Amino acid sequence: MKSYGFIGCGNMGSALARAICRRIDVKQLYLSNRDPDKAEKLAMELHANVSDRVSIAKECDCIFLGVIPQAMEKLLADIRPFLQERKKAPLLVSMAASLTIGEIGEMAGGNVPVVRIMPNTPVSVGEGVILYACGDRAGPKETEQLINVLEAAGLCMEMQEEQIDAATALTGCGPAFVQMFIGGLADGALACGVPRKEATLLAAQMLIGSAKLTLLSGRNPGALKEEVCSPGGTTIQGVRVLEERAFSGAAMDAVIAAYEKTKASVK
Repeated sequence: MKSYGFIGCGNMGSALARAICRRIDVKQLYLSNRDPDKAEKLAMELHANVSDRVSIAKECDCIFLGVIPQAMEKLLADIRPFLQERKKAPLLVSMAASLTIGEIGEMAGGNVPVVRIMPNTPVSVGEGVILYACGDRAGPKETEQLINVLEAAGLCMEMQEEQIDAATALTGCGPAFVQMFIGGLADGALACGVPRKEATLLAAQMLIGSAKLTLLSGRNPGALKEEVCSPGGTTIQGVRVLEERAFSGAAMDAVIAAYEKTKASVK
């Protein structure tokens, strides 16, 4: 693919645009937004091009649709004539929660390739998770090029589309749960006399290190937990308190509640 266009430069669209600039020539990046000032500001930051939805629909090879689900139908109705008149349809990349590949394709005219992605907020620092599913019309070459570019933002994992909502309850909502955990740990250290700045830094770095250990070791989190828990030691007392407060069950329920809300929204 030669050119990439973003229609919508909100928080997630901007984060992805910043990430893919590590893999593409910024001269081939085109940005548009309902508020032109936002697109102009991001374009200046990235040294990319300011554009509009119609021009992007006419010219870009890969088009990121960064609008909320409620705005998607109108957006695609506006650009559908321009998509349909092209000799080769561009690849549409939807970030809209709850809208299926089939729904996006139908709104766009029915004969365009669609890839559905669900990124999370850590893509802004290149350590995100991007879940994706490909429509039948999305060719392997174009999909491979897209994923190669998106890997600048973090881990890309292909999912069956019917599994994406469940996985997003973990990867998309999880950063909020983790921030609560970091804040709680830092508050505990603060209560014990550690200054706020240092407590937050230590909590965040401890989480980074623990997560990396899980990924690199390939071991079960329960087994890694046991290695820290000495008989009669301090760690097992902290674990005891967490389990008395149903810590593991609360984490499970948080993911399940997010998933059930998503299912209810789709209906």
